[in-house]
Amino acid sequence: MITSLCYETNGSCYRTLHPFGVQLTIYLFCAIGMMVTVLGNLLVVVSVSHFKALHTPTNFLLLSLAFADLFLGLTVLPFSTIRSVESCWYFGDYFCRLHTFLDTLFCLTSILHLCFISIDRHCAICDPLLYPTKFTIRVSCIYIATGWCIPVIYTSIFLYTKAIEEGLGHFLQDMPCVGSCQLLFNKLWGWINFPVFFFPCLIMIALYIKIFIVANRQARQINSMNKSIESQLNLGAPKRERKAAKSLGIAVGIYLLCWLPFTIDTMVDSFLGFVTPPILFDVLIWFAYFNSACNPLIYVFSYRWFRKAVKLVITCKIFDSRTATVDLYQE
Repeated sequence: MITSLCYETNGSCYRTLHPFGVQLTIYLFCAIGMMVTVLGNLLVVVSVSHFKALHTPTNFLLLSLAFADLFLGLTVLPFSTIRSVESCWYFGDYFCRLHTFLDTLFCLTSILHLCFISIDRHCAICDPLLYPTKFTIRVSCIYIATGWCIPVIYTSIFLYTKAIEEGLGHFLQDMPCVGSCQLLFNKLWGWINFPVFFFPCLIMIALYIKIFIVANRQARQINSMNKSIESQLNLGAPKRERKAAKSLGIAVGIYLLCWLPFTIDTMVDSFLGFVTPPILFDVLIWFAYFNSACNPLIYVFSYRWFRKAVKLVITCKIFDSRTATVDLYQE
């Protein structure tokens, strides 16, 4: 591979020139990833928004999660693609800061929403009789507001507060070369980011372990009773609730698989003096981005109601106002 400068100026970063075939392949791969992310999450947004049967507390959390992933695909991934392929940042320092802000905001919003969805599933499975009164639309809206406000405040403090940046002192690395977009890439940032992303993951893992144990116990209890007694006592969570918990558990597992390598590398790299090669860093960050394209695919394979909704959306039947009241849960 040939190297050149990003800018004809002193202190410019080096640009790695890939062969045309390799460059085209990377652009194509990234474009497909962006398309799947945008279209998949757009289908979730349209489906949950249009069909009244889907206006439930859990689905509103899924809707907000889809918005975060959709915005990531629209505002962050196109510029990340150019940075990864060209190995240069051509959009200036101001937009670099904004790009980093949006990147961190949407990713942190995703993990908080997944954490809140885990809490919702825990209530639905472990306390099914009180669940309708515990997890209402109002509670869901509070979780959604919290899931957006905390990332906004957290990211703003570290990217737009000069006092914090000036007070880091010896934690700060030397100024990056011209054509780079690595803001506040320092030891403190790496060590704070790790628990911010990892602790919610631990909460989700603990909740889903308990959900799995309780759901299995309830399934055995239900199987040991005849259907009339089950109907009278309403024992345990409905089958649909258990299936939803399983599907969302898969979503959490994929999130961990996609994000933990990058999160761990950020922490370890700050301790070792930032030795991660740029190519490996790009692979890890794109592996993390891939998570935003996965959730809609999980819904397609797991939820019958989502497949029905997608079919109605694709065939343009949603323009008939009567489809808004269709019962998508009916077998």
